[in-house]
Amino acid sequence: MERILIVDDDSDIQRLVSYNLRQAGFQVSAAVTGVAALHAVEERLPDLIILDIMLPDLDGLEVCRLVRERERSRRIPIIMLTARTEEIDRVVGFEVGADDYVMKPFSPRELVLRVKSILRRVGNDSGGETLRIGKIELFPQRRQVFVSNRPLTLTAKEFDLLEQLMRARGNVLTREMLMNKVWGYHRQAASRTLDTHVRRLREKLGDEAAHVETVQKVGYRMGSPHEAQGRAERGRDSVKAQAKRTAKDDAG
Repeated sequence: MERILIVDDDSDIQRLVSYNLRQAGFQVSAAVTGVAALHAVEERLPDLIILDIMLPDLDGLEVCRLVRERERSRRIPIIMLTARTEEIDRVVGFEVGADDYVMKPFSPRELVLRVKSILRRVGNDSGGETLRIGKIELFPQRRQVFVSNRPLTLTAKEFDLLEQLMRARGNVLTREMLMNKVWGYHRQAASRTLDTHVRRLREKLGDEAAHVETVQKVGYRMGSPHEAQGRAERGRDSVKAQAKRTAKDDAG
């Protein structure tokens, strides 16, 4: 039986959500503070967390961030509950790793359906592939990216671009190939779109941006830094060898 952790200091909402989840066949536990929620997660990992933003100690956004930072719990799906209507709150929530957002007041039936949908998606992805390069982890089916165990927020096109580069690890993807795979066309006039997305992707990857290599006049390649360094060293050695041969020929 799948276990849901509800984190909300409103007893009426706790009872309402708990009742509907139990009726749907879930096991339910509850916490009323952010600290209590973190302790509950450490003691026994839930299959999903329903987390209110407004809590009496740590707010829900901070709890979400801490859950995502910890290796044991970082893949637990999180649905945020909020009475706030500002878009910035939802944006920040997704940035710290929330999987979904439900606005108060909400339909208990809709919340249960969202819980089932997310758990079904996670279940389908449990045996799915994971792409890894350096400290970058990409989960194609879940469409999530982690860098150094922290969730990374990407646009849809940035995600698609990163996925294509990681799948082709060590191989060069031409600009035309990337434009076609990610955008569905390869008009030369639109090549700046690719450059812009690569630049933004590198900015978001931070230190891990070293894995994204520009191949001049061809396209892009992704691999580990030591792979890129090895290619650079081989290139320099080749140039030096050619220079020596040229000097020898000139001397002869």
